[in-house]
Amino acid sequence: MNEFTVREFTVSSPDAGPYALAEGPDGALWFTLVHQDAVARRDPGDGRVTVHPVGAGPTVIAPGPDGAMWFTEYRAHRVGRIAPDGTYSSFAPPTPEGGPFGIVAGPDGAMWFTLSGVDRVGRVTMDGEVTEYPAPGAFPSAITVGPDGALWCALNQQNAVGRLTTDGRGTAHPLPTGGAAPVGITAGPDGALWFTEIGAGRIGRITVAGEITEYPLSDPAARPHAVTAGPDGALWFTEWGSGRIGRITVDGHVTSYALSRPDSEPHGIARHDGAVWCALETGSLARIEVTHDRTHDRSHDRSHD
Repeated sequence: MNEFTVREFTVSSPDAGPYALAEGPDGALWFTLVHQDAVARRDPGDGRVTVHPVGAGPTVIAPGPDGAMWFTEYRAHRVGRIAPDGTYSSFAPPTPEGGPFGIVAGPDGAMWFTLSGVDRVGRVTMDGEVTEYPAPGAFPSAITVGPDGALWCALNQQNAVGRLTTDGRGTAHPLPTGGAAPVGITAGPDGALWFTEIGAGRIGRITVAGEITEYPLSDPAARPHAVTAGPDGALWFTEWGSGRIGRITVDGHVTSYALSRPDSEPHGIARHDGAVWCALETGSLARIEVTHDRTHDRSHDRSHD
């Protein structure tokens, strides 16, 4: 059967707000401290945490093709860059007060990010040149690269998933469930995109052809937030409303696992060091280690609530 080990590491004060995290090109785990206006690095060897002050409201973080980490500064309305040695710079999109949120390394050597407040998607080159395109719908949140070489984003207030080519052509795919309010999105191991429906308590799957499947969670109030592909061939997601971590196989079997506190506020989730890690806004990072058994996936998964 699948075995899960959860360990939590305190990395900040409870009011600093670890929000999102990602493995860096340097092998370290980088995470944002959204309320402390800082980005931090957890050393892969001794676990030492180094905190770097940045602009206001650092939110989502992602590795860049240049060996640095790139992140959105939601309240400063800028995109930040931090090198492994802590050197920091930031870049302003052309549209002011845009509320940048999601960010990902694109297939074209640039970073792509969402401007949730102004319904736009931005692109920034490694030398800081920023361009923008209209988003395919309202309030684009998380963004990822699909297997088709396009950018895919959750359109939170459009109740849709959007697709944007690297030359700026957008398409929206409406969701079957009203009020789904998608937030997180990631490329799955099955050639599809997987996303969270924070408003409907569901996990969604969309093929590059636009075919959508939704999987309801056992707790409709779980408020699934971020999602990532795990090291075990399944998708992992945070349940912000219930203080749990969820797992869904590519054929739709869902399990859910409790963290130390129901009010731990798990937000970002990422693969790192052979495990799944998530950011708890109460001041910790949780590491979920998985021992995988595919037979268990097919026939014995059950929901825990």
